[in-house]
Amino acid sequence: MATHALHHHPARAELSRWILVGALSGAVSVLVFHQGLAALLHALELTARAPYSLQATRPFGVPALWSIVFWGGVWGAVLAATLGRLEGARLLLASLIFGALFPTLVAWFAVAPLKGQPVGAGFVPMAMAVGLMVNGAWGLGTGIGLALFGRRHAHEPA
Repeated sequence: MATHALHHHPARAELSRWILVGALSGAVSVLVFHQGLAALLHALELTARAPYSLQATRPFGVPALWSIVFWGGVWGAVLAATLGRLEGARLLLASLIFGALFPTLVAWFAVAPLKGQPVGAGFVPMAMAVGLMVNGAWGLGTGIGLALFGRRHAHEPA
């Protein structure tokens, strides 16, 4: 019936909000968690790669920081779509694990060869550990954003 089209579909609105918050949380998490941990590891001389780099990337010349913020948002939407049924500590733990594994594996085995870089961080243990840590931190930050803002709270209007 035509009246069916007029009804509000909260499940769709909730899913849209969840994925949008995932994307925004993923982008912000790059700036705070991913690059924050990278800065700490760099200060401790555990990685030579400086955080918050504005060096141009290929092929479009986008500063590296804004490139990873964009991809953090994309991965945040994927994380949100994947972990949408989880809440609380389970969401945070799964987000940390998701972040440590999936973006890292894609970076090691898909992105690195495309950029002419060594596969698997060159299988150098410290370089591999840094990738897992900063991406895990990103995942945790994204999960925190989802936990705080991803679902409508009782005091919010529908």
